[in-house]
Amino acid sequence: MSKVTAIKGARTPSNLDTPTDLDPKAIAEISGALNGLLADAFALYLKTKNFHWHVSGPHFRDYHLMLDEHAEAIFATTDELAERVRKIGGTTLRSIGQISKLQSIADNNEDFVDPADMLRELMADNKKVATAMRKAHKVCDEHEDVASASLLENFIDATERRTWFLFEAARDADSSGH
Repeated sequence: MSKVTAIKGARTPSNLDTPTDLDPKAIAEISGALNGLLADAFALYLKTKNFHWHVSGPHFRDYHLMLDEHAEAIFATTDELAERVRKIGGTTLRSIGQISKLQSIADNNEDFVDPADMLRELMADNKKVATAMRKAHKVCDEHEDVASASLLENFIDATERRTWFLFEAARDADSSGH
């Protein structure tokens, strides 16, 4: 019998049972928190790329490049989050359907979004992600998972940086009337 508990109480197949000193409850709670962050990372990545592809107006080049840089940084977190879940003996996301069930970041399927609204929406989403990362950090702390907590500390800093840049760019867009 596998000693590892996967997402939502399912059993981890024995060939995916990763050795860990964390107890099954810790694995389930940390994996759940990290998988929620992973789903949000994918949702935020795609929304950021959507806005990158569809931004228009006088600040096109600046916003286009900034959003591409942000999307790359967000995407870079996905492998680290998923691999951290596996390192502690959990299982991680397998599909777009699973992402859609776990994500807390709302999609934006509008045909056109004003650039200033894009920036404000992404700023709010990044703030939401930072809050979720802090909550996940507490879960990691409760179970003495310092490696996951450390990873999240770096991701929180990067998320706050994106939030700051989006805030300043939105102020600029508001002051220029776009």
